[in-house]
Amino acid sequence: MTANGPDLKKEGRPQIQTFGCRLNIWESEVITRHVDDAGLDDVIIVNTCAVTAEAEKQARQAIRKSRRDHPEKQIIVTGCAAQINPDDWSAMAEVDAVIGNHDKLDPLTWRRLAGANDDLPSIVGDIMTVRDVAPHLLEGFDGHTRAFLQIQQGCDHRCTFCIIPYGRGQSRSVPIQTIIDQVKGLVDNGVAEVVLTGVDVTSWGSDLEGTPTLGMLMRRLLRSVPDLPRLRMSSIDPAEIDDEMMAALQEDQRLMPHLHLSAQHGSDMMLKRMKRRHLRDDMMERVAAIRAIRPDIAFGADMIAGFPTETEEDHAQNLSLIEEAGLTWMHIFPYSPREGTPAALMPQLDGGLIKSRAADLRAKAEQAEQKFLSTLVGQDDEVLMETGGIGHTRQFARAKIISPIDVQAGQIYPVKIKAVSDRLVEVELR
Repeated sequence: MTANGPDLKKEGRPQIQTFGCRLNIWESEVITRHVDDAGLDDVIIVNTCAVTAEAEKQARQAIRKSRRDHPEKQIIVTGCAAQINPDDWSAMAEVDAVIGNHDKLDPLTWRRLAGANDDLPSIVGDIMTVRDVAPHLLEGFDGHTRAFLQIQQGCDHRCTFCIIPYGRGQSRSVPIQTIIDQVKGLVDNGVAEVVLTGVDVTSWGSDLEGTPTLGMLMRRLLRSVPDLPRLRMSSIDPAEIDDEMMAALQEDQRLMPHLHLSAQHGSDMMLKRMKRRHLRDDMMERVAAIRAIRPDIAFGADMIAGFPTETEEDHAQNLSLIEEAGLTWMHIFPYSPREGTPAALMPQLDGGLIKSRAADLRAKAEQAEQKFLSTLVGQDDEVLMETGGIGHTRQFARAKIISPIDVQAGQIYPVKIKAVSDRLVEVELR
């Protein structure tokens, strides 16, 4: 859910600037394939995020900078922010066209743009009427050693702070056999780790025949693709961790011991006002149950600071949740009102107070991260290497190989963790 910032492709190819979640990363890869196939050259595509006002601000800044740096190129804006408020983005003098969130994944969209010459049309359909998820088989990812695979799109829930359902539409799932085929294709092309992702990924299957659960998918996928080295999940709703998911965690070590929880807050009152489907004790019980069957598990979480009406006691409960639940990889969001959401109509906190409370949460999160990393020293692990001699352990700790250094990106290496340095672990090959 955090902004990734610009991810520019090489000169001579379409340039993609990606903001937001892992799903946007995956979609940018799909867009790249479609744009290349359509022969649409000399364009900059900005794939926006609408989670926070800051994410939109960063996208606007990137658009203005792109226009200054590349006055000869056409700029196309897509993503959640563009879907929700297309007129606002079209009104930017730097923008040549706006493309809707569902339309951006349709190859016909990009062929139409390629045939339009200088006068590009904007194409934004009604996302709330979309009922399908178009399958896209990607053989691999440019610049990524792991592959993010969309298995679900949209969201049927209406958390009071969130505008994303209006940018993504209703929840819809990719059929299980399609997912299995996609993962097999990725593995055949050398991908060592697949990350299953979606807007509300734990709702996967609710619209399919027989209403299978995400846990069922995880177990069947692991059985059906025995050559898959690693399977990792994106953000998980604590309210939808079922027995099948627990069984998957317990029975197959290829499912990485790392779950990122959509926690949002540590106060029951705030969770109720957010219209979340879990309370603090629900999450604490689920975390304890998972640790009982998978002691090596590491938990990350999304948390919001300064939600409307948040008291000092609420804030204290937010802070204490990090340590009490043993959370490690934190995404901290200062609350910002999103027009059209119920929370935007609630009594708002002072902006300075929100900023201060977010800083408190980040400081607590950094302490928790350092504490967790220190517990890894001396352990054996495996690292999936990326570029620059940096990779990730099974628990998603960033790792730097200090000896030897002649390693290959995309390969998994057995390592011994030797030390902690600058928010990563230093490792040696075993």
